[in-house]
Amino acid sequence: MRHVLLLLLLSSAALADPTLECSDAGSQVEIGSCVGAMEDRVAQALEESYGFAMQAAKELDDVTGRIVAQPALEAAQSAWEGYRDAQCEAIGASYGGGSGTGIAITSCRVDLGRARVDELLRFAD
Repeated sequence: MRHVLLLLLLSSAALADPTLECSDAGSQVEIGSCVGAMEDRVAQALEESYGFAMQAAKELDDVTGRIVAQPALEAAQSAWEGYRDAQCEAIGASYGGGSGTGIAITSCRVDLGRARVDELLRFAD
């Protein structure tokens, strides 16, 4: 049930390019707004899926009597966030400061965020 709620937070076309999902927008400003709204939904889904994964890690640590799963997940999430930020900035830099830079960075964050939600949900199962 909890996975269904997360799917509702994400776009129905989860595998499509975020800018293509916003192709009905008439201008770059509208595309930017559309992609920004997607990023907000993905951020919410990330927060929820991370919570599910942390709960699973806590349960594992409780069962095993070891405290390793939660700290490992925290470290992995922190490293992933650093990677996402650096990768998306690199993609933005490849636009040479052009008008599509912000949209490219946000689209990257959406793409990587969607993939991370999937990874976290697998951990939570």
